[in-house]
Amino acid sequence: MATSKTTTKKNTVKRTTKKAATKQSSGKKTSIDTFSAAVSYLLNQTDYERMRVVQYDESTFKLDSMKSLLNAIGNPQDKVAMIHVAGTVGKGSTVAMITSMLQGNGYAVGAYTSPHLIDIRERIVVNSEMVSEESFTELLKIVVDAATKNKLTPTFFELITAVAFKHFADEAVDIAVIETGLGGRLDSTNVITPLMTLITKIDLDHTNILGDTVEEIAREKAGIFKPSVPAISAHQNEEVTSVLKTCAESTGTEVSVIAQDIEFSARFGGGADGKQHTRICVITEDAQYMHIPVPLDGEHQATNCALAISAINQLKKFGYKFNNIDIYDSLAKTRISGRMEVAWERPKIIVDGAHNPTALQTLIKSVGAHVPYDSMVCVFGCCQDKDVTGMLERISLGADKIIFTKAQGNPRAAEPHILQKQFAKISGKMTQVAETLPEALEIAAQAASREDLICVTGSFYLVGETKSHLSKLAAKK
Repeated sequence: MATSKTTTKKNTVKRTTKKAATKQSSGKKTSIDTFSAAVSYLLNQTDYERMRVVQYDESTFKLDSMKSLLNAIGNPQDKVAMIHVAGTVGKGSTVAMITSMLQGNGYAVGAYTSPHLIDIRERIVVNSEMVSEESFTELLKIVVDAATKNKLTPTFFELITAVAFKHFADEAVDIAVIETGLGGRLDSTNVITPLMTLITKIDLDHTNILGDTVEEIAREKAGIFKPSVPAISAHQNEEVTSVLKTCAESTGTEVSVIAQDIEFSARFGGGADGKQHTRICVITEDAQYMHIPVPLDGEHQATNCALAISAINQLKKFGYKFNNIDIYDSLAKTRISGRMEVAWERPKIIVDGAHNPTALQTLIKSVGAHVPYDSMVCVFGCCQDKDVTGMLERISLGADKIIFTKAQGNPRAAEPHILQKQFAKISGKMTQVAETLPEALEIAAQAASREDLICVTGSFYLVGETKSHLSKLAAKK
């Protein structure tokens, strides 16, 4: 795939998805005839996102298997220009800002992200629209039939990744932004040859799989680097930066790091509307982006925004055309579900998928800066394989009362009674336990006054169940 030719804008996306699944000449056929059947089939496949213990090595995460699956459906990933994004935190926000700017400049853009909150189709989006239920069903049937014919047994993530790549190819998008699912080096998405690779903030997470230090984790994330494919990284600490530079050199490319190789500054302060805002300046060798408002709340979004703008600047070098006014206007419209999202007004309920200590610390700080309240009631649940102690320490700094619960759809969820006992060793703040999320929200609503805030956090599973529950309540009104 050429990375230097000029790309023509497409204001409308070419709709070429076949209306009927292609029949295979041989092999056992699947019974994926409806969307519910498609989802049911996927949920019955090996899903490392939901497993308590995962063996992370080449015997479990086989890129050869993914390559064989894609080859069986015509290698759709080779028909689409792509940007590959890895990192610990900030991937979703960075993808959202990049896609907003691309779409705002007339490009047909695909986005592949994970996990989803409510609907599995949230993972596969073209120009802000989820893949339709019909197309999702047809595409999955094509992929599964091809796998069956070739005697392949793909996992949940391999299947949905193949569906995403085929959807983007069928829709003839100008460019797709692809987020890794786990790590980078062995992730199913790491079979593409992208225009560029991006690394968001790297921190401790999935330590039981990716490594116990940020240096080990950085090496796994840097596994998406490709020879001669430019890489850009968010601002990192010295140890991570050193690892990324070394990995890039050994791969045969270079990585530009925000605030080191790319000049970057951020200013956080009050605006004319009385609210707190962050503005950034990004200066490269050939362009200056000055005093750009960051569209998402929280100081941590500044480096994500700088990374997104740097990616757009790199695309300019490849021949993509942008108007700066359109860049700024479309960037300002960026929204992302499940991050500092107001899900209910009275009482005010904010949901955020922060699922590691750094993300929780950032959330607490961001809420304090952007959301006025008297006291905070926190509904908290997390996965047992996370840094639970670190997360509880951060929650103790911001919440006035904590209600521990768990997402019913998460087999890795920590037991709320155990969380409560661990928290008691850290803080003497008031806590309660609720066996279900609806019960936890009811308790929180009863405890919160008019000026109080309810914050649901700890896992995307919990956020998804909260949004689903609140949507049902709203429908009954």
